[in-house]
Formats: sequence, C-alpha cells, structure tokens
Amino acid sequence: MAALFLKKLTSQTIKTENYYIRRYLGKYILQGPAPTQLSPRLSCLIHAKAFSTEDTQDERTKKKKNETAFSSVGRKINERIIHVLDEQGNDLGHMHRANVIRLMAERDLRLVKRDPHAEPPQYQLLTGAQIHQERLQLREAERAAPKPGPTLTKELTFSSNIGQHDLDTKSKQIQQWIEKKYKVQITVKKAKSADEPENKMEEICNRIVQTMSGIATFSSRPQPIRGGKAVMCVLRPLSKKEEAAWRATPGTPRGDALNRGDRKDGASGVLPQ
Repeated sequence: MAALFLKKLTSQTIKTENYYIRRYLGKYILQGPAPTQLSPRLSCLIHAKAFSTEDTQDERTKKKKNETAFSSVGRKINERIIHVLDEQGNDLGHMHRANVIRLMAERDLRLVKRDPHAEPPQYQLLTGAQIHQERLQLREAERAAPKPGPTLTKELTFSSNIGQHDLDTKSKQIQQWIEKKYKVQITVKKAKSADEPENKMEEICNRIVQTMSGIATFSSRPQPIRGGKAVMCVLRPLSKKEEAAWRATPGTPRGDALNRGDRKDGASGVLPQ
C-alpha cells in the first residue's frame, strides 16, 4: 500500500514539474531568441553616414580621375550626336550614337573622348593597341615633366688660398648639384696672406663658372660681403632656351657661352634671363 502511494506521488511530482517547465520556458524554446534591434543612437549614426559629405567627395574624386584618364568609354555615350574621327584620324563628321555603336561592332574598335568641351563633343575610334600605345606615351610624358616645387639652394664655402686639386673637387660637386637643377651659393673667404691680389676671390668664382660651359651661369654675380672679407655668388642651371642657344653657336670655346653677356649686356656676365 505504501509502495503504491509513493509511486503515485512520484508520478504526480514529475507531471507538475513538466507543467511548469512548459509554462515558463516553452515559449522561448519554440520561438527562439528575439532578433537584435539597433539602438536609436546607432540607427541615427548609420543614417547620417549614408548622407555624409565624405562619400560624396570620394565619388567626385574618382569621377574626376576617370574623366582625365585616357580610356575607352564603351557603349555609354551620353550625347545623342557626337563628332567622330576614325582610327586613322579622318573626320567622319557628326554621327548619331546608335550609328557609332554599330560602327564599333563592325570594325572591332573602341571609342575614346578627345574633346568633351567641343560642340558637339569630339570622339575618336581606336584599336586596343592604339589605346595602349597612347597610355604609354602619356605615362612617359608625366614622368618626364618637371615636378613643381621651390628650387633648392646648396651652399659651399671655402678660402681663397684653396689648392687646385681641392678646387677641382669642389667644382665637380657643384656640377653634380647643377645637373640636379639645384642653385649653388658659393662663398669665397679672403685668405690671411698679405700678398694676395684684391680680385682673387672674384677670379675663383669666374674660373668655376668657366668649367661649366653650357651647364650653368651666374644667377647672382660675385659681390663682396662681410666688409670685403669674402665674396659671394649664386650659380643656376641653364634654361632649355639657353642650352639650345649655346648648342646652336658654332665653334663656341669652352666657357665662352656663359660669358657672352659680358659683350652684349655690359659687365653683367649673366646670360639673358
């Protein structure tokens, strides 16, 4: 009797536990975890980023870069009527974009923009090899173009009693700077020797320039400084126009091209600016 009663009590206890488990935990087991919702602050941040000016600026930069790059426009021709040149440079006149696209397909050509500011805009039909060749030429031109920036100045100071070997060494250093398009400021200090000629410092500057005929000239002629205890001058590279004029002069002795201004412009000794 007692065993039967204990069995019923155990069964009832299990049923009660299952009931409460299903009642309080069943909805979480069946429904699963609720989706995570963004906080209002985070939603505002995401919304603000979508309309920020940073993305707009990046898009403008990319668009400007694509416009300046030499590439095929494909079949996306914005204008209805355009001015077309063929792959040989022959003028095909004004054409409707549908006819241009058909011509591209027939000849297996690409379309590139030549003059977007013309009326109507000017395009040219080119082969893939022609486009590649023009890209290489543009890349070489960009590398050869001088980079904008201030001209740097190197400074060199030595005494007027310098030996010939040391002077030759310094002249080579100056020439290397000139070839790199630097200006060179030279300061020659007066030696303590009493029997030194008065114009020796200026003569040293002139000798240095004469060794660089066709390469450099005076940007500033030798002038006394420090109460006459030193002389300073500035050398600069020749411009392309000056180099061409120097090469075009037949039989120009070494150093004479740099001092032609002495005869034409008085005692300046500087090539025409």
